Amino acid sequence: MTQRTLLAIRHVGFEDLGSFAQPLRDAGYRIDYIEAAEHDISQLDPLGPDLLVVLGGPIGVYDHEAYPVVSAETALLRERLAANRPTLGICLGAQLMAAALDARVYPGPAKEIGWSVLDLASNVEHQPLAALRNVPVLHWHGDTFDLPEGCARLASTSICRNQAFSRGPNVLGLQFHPEALGARFEHWLLGHASELATSGIDPITLRYDAKRYAQGLEQASATLITEWLARLEH
Repeated sequence: MTQRTLLAIRHVGFEDLGSFAQPLRDAGYRIDYIEAAEHDISQLDPLGPDLLVVLGGPIGVYDHEAYPVVSAETALLRERLAANRPTLGICLGAQLMAAALDARVYPGPAKEIGWSVLDLASNVEHQPLAALRNVPVLHWHGDTFDLPEGCARLASTSICRNQAFSRGPNVLGLQFHPEALGARFEHWLLGHASELATSGIDPITLRYDAKRYAQGLEQASATLITEWLARLEH
């Protein structure tokens, strides 16, 4: 199997590729992380890696003045998406992709933190996201975005209309967190303890739900990423 290169931009240590990592390796990808807090993102080659993944993080796309890395990542994504190179965004990553495609990103009507099923669009029946039908996924965001022009909406929830979008086989943005691992969920609770406290969200409930749902999500997510990778046009 020819090894392909995968570059994952990581904003906080515990929001990594999670359950996606092993299926990616099984598909022949060598995974390299770039820590957004330590590297000059503007120096990266937008077209270099076979697959670019932009992971989640606790900042907003509109925080570009406070966090200049936002502008650097948006510019990187704009060039990569213009070339239609394989790109996956998760949570903040999906928001940055939407911004790079000239869609508006803004605070949602409420924070969406917890486990619940997605309302999948009818057009996903024979697409990778079909693996998540009736599977509770992890939501952890306050912002949302408009559907970028030329993209297809794949999933929604009552709080967030645009939970997933695609543009052909090579571009996939996921607002939710399919990659969350049950064995590492305590990192999420500790890492976002301040946000949970200020939002009045009970970590005990989140921990209980993770024990109920994480294993099923891990299995479904492995199918999702494996099927998506098989359809990429390199």
